[in-house]
Amino acid sequence: MEKVNYEKIVEKHKPTETRGQNAFIAFVTGGIIGVIAQVLTELYASWFEISTKDASTFMLVTLIFLACLFTAMGFFDKWVTFCKCGLIIPITGFAHSMQSAGLEYKKEGPIFGIGSNVFKLAGSVILYGVVSAWFFGLLRLIIMGG
Repeated sequence: MEKVNYEKIVEKHKPTETRGQNAFIAFVTGGIIGVIAQVLTELYASWFEISTKDASTFMLVTLIFLACLFTAMGFFDKWVTFCKCGLIIPITGFAHSMQSAGLEYKKEGPIFGIGSNVFKLAGSVILYGVVSAWFFGLLRLIIMGG
């Protein structure tokens, strides 16, 4: 088959991407996650009579737990397909990446399966997060002094 004909067939069957619609959906669903997080923070602060700073820790644990639970139940991926980055960018996406990697390799056992693969995607996020924090901390020290 000629290269030109092949490229025409590929273009014909290639799925189209609507970036504007995807951005809008991600914006709205990310906002909904933000509203849910704020409501949880306020509820925890009033129920347990603690500061909103302490209540935000409970909120983060709740969102992480729910993301892991929904990943284990198998429908978080379907939500991500619809919500795009609105569900992946918050802490729920980080929890999902760790949980799904662990579930994928659970048959290989707790050490060589889950333990060695759970940070497959999350490991790079942690690494570059720590390196970036160190770099910007050093930059701040140089610019603003001790």
